[in-house]
Amino acid sequence: MALTDEQKAAVAQWVVEGDGLSEIQKRLSAEFDISMTYMDVRFLVIDLDLTLKEEAPPAPEPEPEPPPQPEPAPETAASEPVPAGTEAPAAGGNVSVEVDRVVKPGAVVSGSATFSDGRQATWMLDQLGRLALDAGDTDYRPSEEDVAEFQIVLRDALQKQGF
Repeated sequence: MALTDEQKAAVAQWVVEGDGLSEIQKRLSAEFDISMTYMDVRFLVIDLDLTLKEEAPPAPEPEPEPPPQPEPAPETAASEPVPAGTEAPAAGGNVSVEVDRVVKPGAVVSGSATFSDGRQATWMLDQLGRLALDAGDTDYRPSEEDVAEFQIVLRDALQKQGF
């Protein structure tokens, strides 16, 4: 369908005003009784060598400050990479972490941990970065100190394996 010069000028004005393709399509129908598909309107804008104004992207939400990182455990003389399936040295000797050679289904990495009270638990890290810890007893909760040490020892063991 061919547009008159007046209609082309109107489309050009709408583009200058910031109308998008759907608004132009509606205005063509309402003001000139011209029915065009969205794609036809897009081609019309291209044929008229017009450039649509892009909407300003929404302002990014400010990211919350990350929580303070605990002090890294001092490096020991045995700071060689830990092979999969071996025990990582504990920072204070109270918590130890092992990384499985065969990863549990649904996990990126998995393993086991032994806490200062001698209780053992399995852990896994999924694709979304969520950490799951299962001691087999729903009532068992490791102490806050053990959990903090577990996180440090786990981080160190995973870093040594390239995670």
